[in-house]
Amino acid sequence: MRQGRGKFLNTLSGRFLLLTVAFVMLAEILIFVPSIARFRADYLLLHLEKAQIASLALLTTDETIAPDLEAELLVNAGVFNVVLRRDEVRQLVLSSPIPAAVYETYDLRLAGPWVLVRDAMAVLTDPMNRVIRVIGNPVQQAGLLIEVTMETGPMRKAMVEYGFRILVLSALISAVTAVLLFIAVQTMIVGPIRRVVRHMQAYAEAPEDARRVIAPSAGVAELRVAEEALQSMQTQLTSALRQKERLAQLGGAVAKISHDLRNILTTAQLFADRIEDSADPAVARSVPKLMGAITRAINLCESTLAFGRAEEPAPRMSRFAVRTLLEEVVEAEALSGAGEVACIVDALPGLMIRADAEQLFRVVSNLVRNARQAIEATGRGGTIEVSAGEDEQDWWLRVGDTGPGLPAKAREHLFEAFQGNARKGGTGLGLAIAAELVRGHGGRLELLRSDAEGTEFVIRLPKQVHEVS
Repeated sequence: MRQGRGKFLNTLSGRFLLLTVAFVMLAEILIFVPSIARFRADYLLLHLEKAQIASLALLTTDETIAPDLEAELLVNAGVFNVVLRRDEVRQLVLSSPIPAAVYETYDLRLAGPWVLVRDAMAVLTDPMNRVIRVIGNPVQQAGLLIEVTMETGPMRKAMVEYGFRILVLSALISAVTAVLLFIAVQTMIVGPIRRVVRHMQAYAEAPEDARRVIAPSAGVAELRVAEEALQSMQTQLTSALRQKERLAQLGGAVAKISHDLRNILTTAQLFADRIEDSADPAVARSVPKLMGAITRAINLCESTLAFGRAEEPAPRMSRFAVRTLLEEVVEAEALSGAGEVACIVDALPGLMIRADAEQLFRVVSNLVRNARQAIEATGRGGTIEVSAGEDEQDWWLRVGDTGPGLPAKAREHLFEAFQGNARKGGTGLGLAIAAELVRGHGGRLELLRSDAEGTEFVIRLPKQVHEVS
């Protein structure tokens, strides 16, 4: 049962119920405290008024009243003695023995709201029956002030009874208000949200079914916007899934064709090897071109089959020195020695990054290889610069060259498979795979520039993992 209760409190309804209870309790306090403070002030003023009436009844006669009558007047007023100040003369009008010393004096003429609240809470929290002195203004301007002594016990009892009635009434009103508010929120907010969740769950079961796309119907503006955004996303996803299914079927057919075509081309390559030694000069001149065409066709078939089977694993993240990796790439591409293409590595030896070293090696190696091939295609020498650094958010790696730059057509679909090939005979798969590997790290591969002075790519890897809150 405890687990079920905890599960309910983790829901939107449960948390809203907790907030409702908390706000109702706060409302109770805001209602109770000022009310009880006002009741105490009225209680004291009432006793001052009774005491004034009793004293004025005595002042109307010049005769001395009997002790029994004086005691009865004091009992009716609920005080021990009464002092009036009239014409700057302080006069003890009624008096009786005080059972204890005066514990505190309260001047109602100077008491503000916070003082009244403080004094009321002090009376409620003190169970002892104290004797207090109370000073106030006489009614009907019958003097300068009136002063009485009285007990706090009867006043505290009256305050407790009044407070209980206030608590019961305010609790009843607050409970009814909370229930109505809870029902309203359930109907207007929680209900539509649950409807959206049910639509999402139903759509997840069969995302290719267009009938399960949500139809916006919420009356609340924010929920309506959320439903419309969900409808747009589901529509696009359903369309993409259909296209993906067709492309998968097409890809399967292409893979079969590529496999059979590769076998045919391999056979053709064997026959081309046999005619390479032909005595006919025309045949001898055409064989290298034929061999080159067959080789490129075989490479295209093998690349297509490899790309179709490829499923890159999630990156295995570790920390390593990036300069060491860059130097290994340069060495693997045979650029560390003398040659027409020179390679410069610019990275601090102590710069550590967090990534999959093997996948990052493949990405940088692809970029360096493309740069070298672009420079070699010009027939002139050139320079490749590989650098690395960091800023507050990312680690970055740049690969730049002094080659001829990329054609405009290649830049339009640079990171799309079979689209972004920048050199004759290329498949356009290298950059597509490189971009996919970088995205797997949560980063991005970008083309910074490509013009007559060269080409420059940048790899950005985030330092922190972004979480959706």
